[in-house]
Amino acid sequence: MRSGSGNTANSRKGTTKILIGLLIIVVITAFSACGAGGGGEDDGKGGGFLKKSEEPVDISILCVGDVMAHSTNITAALSAGGGNSYSFTDNYEYVRSYIEDADLALCNVETTFRGGQPHGYPTFNAPDELAYALADVGFDVGITSNNHMMDTGFDGMQRTLEVLRNQGMTTVGSRYAGEDTWSLIEKNGLKIGLVAYTYESPMTASGAVSINGNYVSKEAAELINSFNTDEMEEDLGKITADIKSAKEAGADIVVCYMHWGNEYQREPNDDQIRLAQSLADGGADIIFASHPHVLQKVDTLNAADGRNVPVFYSMGNFISNQRTETLPSIANKRYTEQGMMAVVDLSVMKSTGEIIEQTVKVIPTWVDRYGSPVKYSIIPLDQKMDSNEVLKTSGHLDRAREALSDIETLIGADYLNGKSMPGTSAENSEGEEAA
Repeated sequence: MRSGSGNTANSRKGTTKILIGLLIIVVITAFSACGAGGGGEDDGKGGGFLKKSEEPVDISILCVGDVMAHSTNITAALSAGGGNSYSFTDNYEYVRSYIEDADLALCNVETTFRGGQPHGYPTFNAPDELAYALADVGFDVGITSNNHMMDTGFDGMQRTLEVLRNQGMTTVGSRYAGEDTWSLIEKNGLKIGLVAYTYESPMTASGAVSINGNYVSKEAAELINSFNTDEMEEDLGKITADIKSAKEAGADIVVCYMHWGNEYQREPNDDQIRLAQSLADGGADIIFASHPHVLQKVDTLNAADGRNVPVFYSMGNFISNQRTETLPSIANKRYTEQGMMAVVDLSVMKSTGEIIEQTVKVIPTWVDRYGSPVKYSIIPLDQKMDSNEVLKTSGHLDRAREALSDIETLIGADYLNGKSMPGTSAENSEGEEAA
């Protein structure tokens, strides 16, 4: 029995050795077929196998300008809520699909959420329900760096962060103590760095920070992102340092938002143009901006390293009560009703962060105010404009068409149709190859 048992054991060992040998052969064969770098194909030169090329990651980024809450906007929301609560949701009915379709959607929240009694201009304090509506319609990021961010003081600035974040939105432009001056958000497997700054009022004799003419305490100044044109070189260093820090933290691309420019002026000023180029040279991949309350041109800048960087100098008002009926002394009053959804579609190489292709597009919008009690609706000036139910009700289709004509003239057909371009200019690429 012992002898028989021994023979059986030896037989099993022999079988095991054969199986192991076959397994080794299979592994070697598979390794040879795929090449040392994983799945690949013959290089055609007898040199082995090439590693399978990386597929770019596609991402669509949308940004809008000023989301404002004037007194009549707040009153309209109270009526929409039945008089007992506020509802801003209907304002966004016709733009919802565009916002939801974007992988990453940002908006400039030009108000505060301090709580208590809501009020509009000149010290904005919106009901929390506005934040609920922004999150519900699909905005991922609430930008808080603007000239009304300190309207309700330090407590209002801090509670604004709480309200937006409680709705699941990422914030950028202000922060709690101990947080970074920039933000990072992940979409489609890509990390997107967010940097946002607002202009300061002219420097006071004491050198203290002032936002919208209001003194900002040292405690608050350390928690908001602002720049002063009187100290542009120094402050530009802060902004580009944020871009660099975001990239060092793993950002594949960096989106900058700037609150700048002259109100009601449809052309960017010299400071905007100079700062935009500096941000592009400093590593920004996209530059969104607003504050003038009217649209300004869209451009593509060639950065120092050859990247093509789209800049939207002013996205105008996304929603407000600024319009022909309410700004009788403003020459460009009708343009305050016009806005845009700025969209940049990117194809990004995850391993390097290189943008290999991008399409820059502007979707024009117009704010309709109509009815009794008053209602507001953001109307996309798209192929459905002529059949829009709100415009049929208000009788304002001609005004919407006029707005579209204004925007077409200012922005140009290229960007309205979607302007495609490589991430790096051909001129630069040729130069690198030649070198």
